[in-house]
Amino acid sequence: MLKEFKQFLLRGNVVDLAVGVVIGAAFGTIVTALVSDLLTPLIAAIAKVPDFAGLVFTINGSQFMYGHFINALISFILVASTVFFFVVKPMNMLIAKSSKEPVADPTTKKCNECSSEIPLEARRCSHCAQVVA
Repeated sequence: MLKEFKQFLLRGNVVDLAVGVVIGAAFGTIVTALVSDLLTPLIAAIAKVPDFAGLVFTINGSQFMYGHFINALISFILVASTVFFFVVKPMNMLIAKSSKEPVADPTTKKCNECSSEIPLEARRCSHCAQVVA
């Protein structure tokens, strides 16, 4: 049983997943810092409202803190757009450049007499019955 557990832990999928989680957490910290330290203050400078958390309304003694929701929504949009424009788009461009499809081998050839397309394996043209080398 211990041997099976060791095989399970040392399989590539588990190790790859662990590395992905660790790198993802570190990248999440970078994106959060970018949004909170650079992009949110930029929006606050333009909108002249540094924080929406103070926006509330009260109905029958219950407070509805819609400002906190606005902050979370703005943060989500900024994180999503940051990830899209700084990670997804460059990766898509990199993959598109590196994975150019190879040119497929031709499956037909031209007849020397009538210039029609015939299969590579053909020994006679199906249009003019000429022998094709």
